[in-house]
Amino acid sequence: MCWGMQKPDSTWFVFLALTFAVVGMTGLFVTFAAPIALQRAVLRDEVLDAALAALAAPDPARALEALRPRLDDSAAALLPIGGDMEARIAGERVAMHGRFMLDHEATARRLRWLMAVVTLGSGGFGLAILASAGRGRGKGDRAG
Repeated sequence: MCWGMQKPDSTWFVFLALTFAVVGMTGLFVTFAAPIALQRAVLRDEVLDAALAALAAPDPARALEALRPRLDDSAAALLPIGGDMEARIAGERVAMHGRFMLDHEATARRLRWLMAVVTLGSGGFGLAILASAGRGRGKGDRAG
């Protein structure tokens, strides 16, 4: 066989399968982490729509101030109220989409690296264990 070793027993193949299962679990994590930027952008779009609606309230300044926690970093661009608020909200929407696109690209890049490292690490670890098991069995067979 390759590497001059005897075939490992099925226990080691199960172990190898489990090392690749780690990759699958990492992939599952990725499916939750990847859409975070999109979810944040959708929620921010909703609050910017609420900010537009707040301009029609009897006290727009107070209504907009009530949205501050949900506006997060967009609050600095919209508060205090003044000037052409509709244009300010539209401008912040464009800026926010740009920020979240950069966030999405950075997250996707990190997740790709995570998957590559975990895949290679799991495969290498599994192969090392199988090679070690094969050498160990070969020595035991020769001694007996």
